[in-house]
Amino acid sequence: MLTIASRLDVMNRLGRAMADPNRSRILLMLLDGPAYPAEMGRELELSPSNVSNHLACLRDCGIVVAEPQGRRTRYEIADPHLGRALAALVETTLAVDAGAPCIDSGCTVTGCCGGGAR
Repeated sequence: MLTIASRLDVMNRLGRAMADPNRSRILLMLLDGPAYPAEMGRELELSPSNVSNHLACLRDCGIVVAEPQGRRTRYEIADPHLGRALAALVETTLAVDAGAPCIDSGCTVTGCCGGGAR
């Protein structure tokens, strides 16, 4: 069971990981599936050293893992549960925006997109 101190550490690590816009962009890319640093750099228009530094931070935070594949290294979200949780966090945060439609067709949250009791 997580203690308050360890839960706080987890929250701090997540906050640190997502505090930088480029790390957040890398995380969003990795939510779609594993990727190689060179691909990330090209798609996100970041230098190789910049991508490397951000991936090192995400690794140190325990959010991504590196999988050596021959001469290249593939990165992915550390655990499928974490990937689902991050995706749910993004979706939930979007749903809080009054102008954004809820993406959950089965939503029963009161006051959200007409779902549930008001």
